Amino acid sequence: MKRFIEEFKSFALRGNVMDMAVGVLIGGAFTSIVTALTTNFIQPILDVVTGAKMYTLQDVAGFANAFVTAVVNFLITALVLFVLLKSINKLLSVSLIKKKEEEAAAPTTKVCPYCKSEIHIDATRCPHCTSELA
Repeated sequence: MKRFIEEFKSFALRGNVMDMAVGVLIGGAFTSIVTALTTNFIQPILDVVTGAKMYTLQDVAGFANAFVTAVVNFLITALVLFVLLKSINKLLSVSLIKKKEEEAAAPTTKVCPYCKSEIHIDATRCPHCTSELA
């Protein structure tokens, strides 16, 4: 079960999956702006031009209010997504730094079995006692 959770975490936090999720959320929020623009500006203009309906100043203010509300909702959604992704990236970078430190902690030297001096891990002969190493 622990391995399954790790695999899911690595899948869900991959860059392209996160980008796609943000794109879907921003697209949904932007849809409300387009809908508000259409219903609150374009449709009333067409109604006035075709003579289907006349609007009062109060109606026009209501249309503008609805459009501004949709824009503010979009901006809030974008801000929340930005802060959320920034914190997720910060957490991922911290975990990646820990992994790099663990990898860097891997030994680079070993002890010669004959003279007990410290030598490079890839050495096949000890530079101090010139013994051949297996």
